[in-house]
Amino acid sequence: MEVNADSIDPKDSTDSIDPTYSTDPIDSTDLVAIAKTVRTRGLKGELVAEILTDFPQRFEGLKNVIAVAQDGTRADIKIADHWFQKDRIILRFKGFDSIEKAEALVNREICVPEDEAVELESDEFFDWQLEGCKVIADGEEIGTVTGVMRTGANENLEVTNGETDYLIPFVEAICTKVDIENKVITAELPEGLLDL
Repeated sequence: MEVNADSIDPKDSTDSIDPTYSTDPIDSTDLVAIAKTVRTRGLKGELVAEILTDFPQRFEGLKNVIAVAQDGTRADIKIADHWFQKDRIILRFKGFDSIEKAEALVNREICVPEDEAVELESDEFFDWQLEGCKVIADGEEIGTVTGVMRTGANENLEVTNGETDYLIPFVEAICTKVDIENKVITAELPEGLLDL
């Protein structure tokens, strides 16, 4: 069952929301995670969340979001209020106005549909777009991107071939072509880079 916030009466049915309600697992490629709830805060249903977007200003005016559990179940919910605290965001959701209700939303990714993602420049990419791309150098497959590591101002692709893990700087001089549609990154690797 998919829970839709529009159909929930905050006075009654929200009290009985089961945090383990199920629905068909969703295809994660149709959603973009912008935050992840980590714990409750206070007694009024507030949740502390890690910010997963490079554009925290996108929360301004944002109401409808999707809370996705680790098993793929989801709930459509509405943001009632938000504010930033250091490098995290505090979220309060409509109908989840007590610590007991908010606990049902702990450890969930807060997502928006992919078509609502912030528009990037043509040479910019979301991490989730790069993950799963094959890295090709000199006509040979080096491995598959499993993540993006940020060290200061630099971004490195975490690449594995199942046996060996590599860090490849995600800069134009090295990653010369990024084909998101076909999930292929063409690279010109400096000599010795894969030996580091």
